[in-house]
Amino acid sequence: MKSLPLQTVLLLLLLSAAATANDRPNIIVIYTDDHGYADLSCQGVVDDVRTPNVDALANSGVLARHGYSTAPQCIPSRAGLLVGKFQSKFGVEANGQSLEGFDRELTIAERLQSAGYITAQFGKWHLGAGPKITDHGFKHVYNQNSGGPFAANIGLDGKDREMGMLPTKAYHIDGCSQAAAAIIDRYKDDPFFLYVAYRAPHVPLDATKKYLDRFPGEMPERRRQALAMLSAVDDGVGLITSTLAKHNLTEKTLIFYIGDNGAPLKIHKRDAPGGGPGWDGSLNDPLNGEKGMLAEGGMHVPFVISWPGTIPAGQIYDHPISALDVAATAASLAKLDTKPGDLDGVNLIPFLSGENKAAPHDALMWRWIAQAAIREGDWKLLRGGEREYLYNLKSDIEEQHNVLRKYPEVADRLRRKLTTWSETLDPPGLATGPMTPAWIDYYDFYLEGKTPNRVKSPARAKAKR
Repeated sequence: MKSLPLQTVLLLLLLSAAATANDRPNIIVIYTDDHGYADLSCQGVVDDVRTPNVDALANSGVLARHGYSTAPQCIPSRAGLLVGKFQSKFGVEANGQSLEGFDRELTIAERLQSAGYITAQFGKWHLGAGPKITDHGFKHVYNQNSGGPFAANIGLDGKDREMGMLPTKAYHIDGCSQAAAAIIDRYKDDPFFLYVAYRAPHVPLDATKKYLDRFPGEMPERRRQALAMLSAVDDGVGLITSTLAKHNLTEKTLIFYIGDNGAPLKIHKRDAPGGGPGWDGSLNDPLNGEKGMLAEGGMHVPFVISWPGTIPAGQIYDHPISALDVAATAASLAKLDTKPGDLDGVNLIPFLSGENKAAPHDALMWRWIAQAAIREGDWKLLRGGEREYLYNLKSDIEEQHNVLRKYPEVADRLRRKLTTWSETLDPPGLATGPMTPAWIDYYDFYLEGKTPNRVKSPARAKAKR
């Protein structure tokens, strides 16, 4: 048989490459900030929150009722999400620690950019200087997360500008949404990866009148602010999804909507005047605990996944999944070459599509300074300093009943597994420091049913444990 002419071979290669590119979905990660588990209306927990666009996203795909962040704090959870590896393996265990390890790692944006994806970051970064975001694989940057000047190399219209500080022209949540929609318009014919990290409802609480007016009536002002900021986020989700629909990209786009950690309640949920430090107005119900804890309220977060036409619609998914799965899923869908140890998550699509009926993870594990935890199926072992708790989350998602003494063999098995995993971290071990007075107060209040000694205001714990 005669060999094919060179021109034909080249044409076939080009067609093959084009077909491969067309098979790869766009990927959008929408990341909220200090957003409590209760605060999506599709969760069905509280009746004052209104998130119709996120609800529509969940209805078109999956509401993951057991989705987890990698940490109960901003910086480590973002580092883990973007690298796709547990952050204590590269030295970013907590806020305030060196980011040198993160700087050495490949982010999922870098991996996707090398595969031909257009990459863009919007909103909160928190992993170094704004003008340096492009060093981590993002071609376009719109780093607005407040009312002040911010680093950007695009404008609200998605057009290029020289990297530098851009004055605020829109409320930060709206600005990120508009810039993201503009990038979709600009790159509708190219595969893209968008990381839209809204600084909401994190303090300072700064919702505009447009959104505050949606929530009249008697309520704590901090609650009104949180609801309003989340309503602005929801409008942004609606703008992003409608822009995708305008370009017939809905079925070509995988969207993740995830919280970075639980809401900070500061135990008492004080309605302090102003929008500064303190309770951010969000709620973690029915989960126990808050930001700064490896109790469920600290890192069990809102988690929605949508890819119409690939992931069946209307699913409630009850197997535990992790923000680490985002990078692994994206890498698999983009047909990236990765080596063992590069990524700690799994490709979720076979599990969410119904192809694989098993649980995606044998166990999920965490370490955060003085705290460590493991969830294996319905069992969870939680350590805080020298304290240890065992919960069956199927019957006790509120972590009200410590059954450590009742099931010592379960605790022993989980402790061994958690200890073995902790030896892979840097530094190794179940803890890297002592419990702080604040964490002791949290454990006393939420897990022991005590009023913390250092807290003078009256408070009643949820129940005796």
